[in-house]
Amino acid sequence: MPKNYTVTLPHYSVGPSCYDELGQVTRFYGRTAAVVGGETALAKAGPALKAGFEKAGVKLTEWTVYGKDSTNANVEKIVNNPKVQEADLLFGVGGGRAIDTVKTAADILGKPFFSVPTVSSNCAPVSAIAVIYKDDGALDHYHFPKRCPEHCFIDTTVILDSPEELFWAGIGDALSKQAESQLASRGAELTHTPLLGVQVGLVCEDPLLEYGKQAIEDFRAKRDSHAFTETVLDIIVSTGITSNLTTTKDSYYYNSSLAHCFYNASMVLPSIHKHLHGEVVSFGTLVLHAVDEDDVALERLMTFNHSVGLPVTLAQLDITTPEQVNALVDRAATMKEWTCVPYEMTKDKFRNGIYKVDELGRKFVAKQS
Repeated sequence: MPKNYTVTLPHYSVGPSCYDELGQVTRFYGRTAAVVGGETALAKAGPALKAGFEKAGVKLTEWTVYGKDSTNANVEKIVNNPKVQEADLLFGVGGGRAIDTVKTAADILGKPFFSVPTVSSNCAPVSAIAVIYKDDGALDHYHFPKRCPEHCFIDTTVILDSPEELFWAGIGDALSKQAESQLASRGAELTHTPLLGVQVGLVCEDPLLEYGKQAIEDFRAKRDSHAFTETVLDIIVSTGITSNLTTTKDSYYYNSSLAHCFYNASMVLPSIHKHLHGEVVSFGTLVLHAVDEDDVALERLMTFNHSVGLPVTLAQLDITTPEQVNALVDRAATMKEWTCVPYEMTKDKFRNGIYKVDELGRKFVAKQS
């Protein structure tokens, strides 16, 4: 007999004054809220967000900084905060790591969680997964909340006030979703939920290729344009829905594959830590296509990457020695994502894929210049 299961999908508000919609959402959940986020994020979103709470008639029990990274210690700090414990609702404000930290705490506390992204760099604001790191920056584990965030409030004017490089890297991260979900699920007998997720994943790449470059230009000009909004929604919502529908803790995991395997493994290299998540993932997506021997997709994404300044060579990621590549490959073979392919993975296959991208990338850069 089939088991019961529950699927939750994200709700979201988007636009230049979407915090005005707070009351239409929160009235179903409670009248008090604790707000936890990044220091800069709280400062930038604070005035409009507090006005939204006031308009909604929601009393704030706490307004505090979460810490600096999504670590177990910072999760515990939130969980043990009495002012958080007394609130009906818990809001996470900031980037992916701030939101993942508060998301995890909300799940532990059993409180409805609402996300307020102040950057557009990943799908954390709507996804039912949180990435928890060790104190030294290495990956610790994935936390799987019982539900995705109840609602996500995407104020595009706040995101336009964030660092450009985070938006740029967000495009790089989002470009991996379609390729990874397609590769990880290839040949699998998909039931309704993951099948739906994989199909949603098919709409993640084309909008970025169509709007991404213009969106970066509009970001620089602080234009809240159609291209910018479409790109933000792709980065946060489209990829997040795909993630929620293709991920479970125990039965299936089609959300990720070799692109994030490359990123997670690269964390063993001290030189990589100065590079942004999506920046590294974007190179990992090229590696995925090289390993999968899809030269058409590889050329298409390499062309786009180069057009917006995302990496196409190892040197652009400060990976310059065979020893670094070997250390990365050795680490990759221990990752969950290493197995998210429809064929046997070997270290040689992964290493060869990395070097293939680097060789093509160097030729591509030389040709373009």
